[in-house]
Amino acid sequence: MTDRPRVPAQIEAIVEALGVDDAVEFLLAFGGTEVYIAERPTAKSMIVARLGMQKAQALAKVADRLPKRMPIQKPWIAKVLHAKGLTGAEIARKLHVTDFTVRRYLADIGKRNPPDPDQLNLDL
Repeated sequence: MTDRPRVPAQIEAIVEALGVDDAVEFLLAFGGTEVYIAERPTAKSMIVARLGMQKAQALAKVADRLPKRMPIQKPWIAKVLHAKGLTGAEIARKLHVTDFTVRRYLADIGKRNPPDPDQLNLDL
């Protein structure tokens, strides 16, 4: 397993409120759509049905920092799932993309997280 990827700024509030695993579930369920986050969620809420009342209330607390249309964030989700040990094929099925697309998402890991300049370079 690898380290979890850096959280993109546009979903920081979601991850802060829900944690990484529930943020992934939330984005898979609601990403790409306009979502109304009630100040006082009720049992009828789709968010409550999906994540539970506590998580819906946590989202309500950060609602002022959330976009109206939830971002899709498939590249970040792919990296999170990869860090949890899922294979490329499993990630592709979960995200409804091709395995080639997943490989492309994961290839960005090294490019976006350059090595620490203080780390000893063993490439001779």
